[in-house]
Amino acid sequence: MSPVEIVAIVLAGMAAGTINTVVGSGTLITFPTLLAIGVPPVTANVSNTIGLVPGSVSGAIGYRAELAGQRGRALRLIPASALGAVIGAVLLLVLPDGAFSTIVPALIVLGCVLVVLGPRISAVVARKHAERGGLPEGGAWWTWPLVSLTGVYGGYFGAAQGIILLAVMGIGIDDELQRLNALKNILAAVANGVSGLIFIVVADVDWLIVLLIAIGSVVGGQIGARYGRRLPATALRVFIVTVGVVALVAFLRG
Repeated sequence: MSPVEIVAIVLAGMAAGTINTVVGSGTLITFPTLLAIGVPPVTANVSNTIGLVPGSVSGAIGYRAELAGQRGRALRLIPASALGAVIGAVLLLVLPDGAFSTIVPALIVLGCVLVVLGPRISAVVARKHAERGGLPEGGAWWTWPLVSLTGVYGGYFGAAQGIILLAVMGIGIDDELQRLNALKNILAAVANGVSGLIFIVVADVDWLIVLLIAIGSVVGGQIGARYGRRLPATALRVFIVTVGVVALVAFLRG
């Protein structure tokens, strides 16, 4: 690997760590970068997944103030993300390349639409639960299975996982978007970490790539937390949708 390629991977990891902390879709920066320097697709995918885990942890630490009071909610949803990631990782190893390529754009579009319509939909959900004492701390009953399904997608590929997670939780959980973003970082770290453990055992991992992406993503996680936490809810929604549209275009063109 040449010095230029090493720098490119570190910078891609930094950009991905920043974007993943604020929104998601950082994989659409690192994955094409790895393919461009000749890394085989499956090796690129699994190495990227493992390398981005420290970045998710870094982002979660940067958002630790917004995590206050969410311990019970996190403990409820972490198993959902982990279970889904196991299934997604297995699917990556047994399904042919490109099996999910037709639904990834649809998921990105769905996530963006739900983020935009989230306040209205969540208001309807809240009204329906009001007569029963309001939404539970962990969210509406369907939040857990949908987080699990998002974990499946995260374990398989993960691009726009954060956008979809924010859309699901923004509708099903009665809380501020920035606090849900903090929780999103935890759930994404779990999904990537669990699938990464499986990949370590059964897949071909390039540990130099993992190290380079990890270094970049840790720095990016802190950058994302520093500036992402300052965004008001409306600006954050605009940023999420903008990243989602860019991710969609990049995926379709790739």
